[in-house]
Amino acid sequence: MRRPTPLPAPPRTTPAHTAAHVAKPAPAAVQPGEDDEVRDAAPAALASVGVRDVWRAARARRRALRAEMRRFTARQRRRRATWAAVGTSLVLLVGGTFAAAYSPLFAVERISVVGTRSLDAGAVQKALDAQLGTPLPLVDASTVKVALVAFPLVETYSLEARPPHELVVRIVERTPVGVVKGRAGYTLVDAAGVALSTTASAPKGQPVLTISGGVDSAAFRSAGQVVRALPGGIRSQLTAVKATTPDDVTLTLGKTGTKVVWGSADDSAMKALVLQKLMKKLPPSKVSSYDVSSPGAAVVR
Repeated sequence: MRRPTPLPAPPRTTPAHTAAHVAKPAPAAVQPGEDDEVRDAAPAALASVGVRDVWRAARARRRALRAEMRRFTARQRRRRATWAAVGTSLVLLVGGTFAAAYSPLFAVERISVVGTRSLDAGAVQKALDAQLGTPLPLVDASTVKVALVAFPLVETYSLEARPPHELVVRIVERTPVGVVKGRAGYTLVDAAGVALSTTASAPKGQPVLTISGGVDSAAFRSAGQVVRALPGGIRSQLTAVKATTPDDVTLTLGKTGTKVVWGSADDSAMKALVLQKLMKKLPPSKVSSYDVSSPGAAVVR
């Protein structure tokens, strides 16, 4: 049996759409000399910017930065200027005040002495004449002290400046408690035993003090406290004070010589009040003595 003859294979064919080549755009034609112009433009532009232009641009930039800094710090600068003005005003005010105070505009032209009773105020003023013409802040306190030491009656003092021209001297006088009899006469003393004056005869209105141990003893200090505690009405009747110890102070009243047994200086205020009541009820002319050494159990004889 005859084998079938194979048919020849058909020739390979490519479809029309695959056979056609995709057309690529042709590069644009470059005109001759164009690239050279582009390359030459940058150097030309740089060549046209000079050093002066660069300097101007830098200066403009700095100015802009400074303007921005001023704008941001304006409030701080205003506050600083305000404080500076206030400080300057204070310095000028204080400086002007000190300059005026230490100038002749505030010099002492008048000295006033106040608080004197037994002391001669005119004599004190005369002793302080050296301070006239001195600016008030420059008054020498040590010089004033030296001048007042010459007056034994002065216990304490204080200085007061009254601008523009017055200096006030306030004096607290020593309070005499009696006189002590000695070879030179009768010496007036205060509660501290300070001698205030000496006279040949006993001054009126001052009791005679007879104290064991003298003015430096404890008995004298106790007697001085008792006399200073007496009310004015009783003090004016006091003629003598006697004490041998701090606990046995005895007073003598008036022409009748009525005795007051006081004892120590303790509870002197209460004793003085009790004595006032007793003297009002029974005057010294009707009794020989008052014993207030125990104020809660006073005895009248």
